[in-house]
Amino acid sequence: MEADLIAWRRKLHTMPELGLELPDTSTFVQEKLEEMGIPYEIKVNGSCVVGILGKGSRCFMLRSDMDGLPFQEESGEEFASRNGRMHACGHDLHATVLLGAARLLKQHESELKGQVKLLFQPGEETFQGARAAVEEGVLDHPKVDSAFAMHVAAQMSPEYVAYGSLPMAGVYGFRITLTGQGGHGSRPEKCIDPINTGVHVYLALQELIARECPAISETALTIGQFCAGSASNVIPETAVLQGTMRSFDEKTMSHLIARLNEIVPSVAGAYRTKAEIEVISDIPIVRCNEELNQEIVEGLKELEPELKAVCAYHVMGSEDFAYISQKIPASYMCIGAGIEDVSKRYVEHNPKVRFHESALVKGAAIYAGTAMRWLDLHGNQ
Repeated sequence: MEADLIAWRRKLHTMPELGLELPDTSTFVQEKLEEMGIPYEIKVNGSCVVGILGKGSRCFMLRSDMDGLPFQEESGEEFASRNGRMHACGHDLHATVLLGAARLLKQHESELKGQVKLLFQPGEETFQGARAAVEEGVLDHPKVDSAFAMHVAAQMSPEYVAYGSLPMAGVYGFRITLTGQGGHGSRPEKCIDPINTGVHVYLALQELIARECPAISETALTIGQFCAGSASNVIPETAVLQGTMRSFDEKTMSHLIARLNEIVPSVAGAYRTKAEIEVISDIPIVRCNEELNQEIVEGLKELEPELKAVCAYHVMGSEDFAYISQKIPASYMCIGAGIEDVSKRYVEHNPKVRFHESALVKGAAIYAGTAMRWLDLHGNQ
């Protein structure tokens, strides 16, 4: 099976697609499921594929995302993409791992003490896919009792799997549009300068972390875009700031959101500028069920004794699997996929990042073994 998984992964790697529009990726997954004889349904604009195996009242769901990122690959791999997009977060591996698990589960379908749902999800990078799938009933018909997802880690050695009760932070993404009055750079007194206002808004927001969040709190506020103007001698009409706030604490996040909505119009008003705040994303914390975590870790010890499971997954990144973990008991883990040359390991989202393909067979076995073990413990009697 390893040769097939490597071939599938490399095929997917050459053709990354973005957001909720994954026609070729979705078709590839559908074709493989059809070859395996696994029934499926389509959701989310045709880009979400949901397979189902087994029989019974209890259902365990495995989830993998499939979308790529919008920049040119520089990995140097023979199978590198060349369309200005890249699978730089390993979602090609994720989809392949779930296809591998599907094949294993199909081979053992008669042994399943319940049903396994396979969620091939689009739109994780845009934080749209999980919510859309949930809204279209992916957790129903049959009702899903628990769910499990994994992410490959390009800087973690292949013998490790990491887990935690709060693996990923919540994120609130926002866009601030400041509207002033444009004019000639020689007569600023006749203008209302949105760039000047934007600078003061930026500085005021930084004080939220420095002066309103406890020093020990795990909180971050980043303005990643500040766009304004097109010429050095023109004061523009508008300026746009776009950023994110992240935290592991709901109360802290609520406070930051409230203060954002107080500070921005207040500062803008002081400089005679109109302000509009637009919510880009509002993703909750990924909160794992500790009992499910422990069940999976115990299963890993039986499945692959050489794996080192460490309780060390707690990062400021965010994941829309949070929408699923809010609704049902769920677990989210990290599987090592670092290449052998440590000096050439790059982080995910880097155009040079590469992944160790040993994660494919290992991940497929973990997915399939976890689903079967959960149904053995909680499924049909």
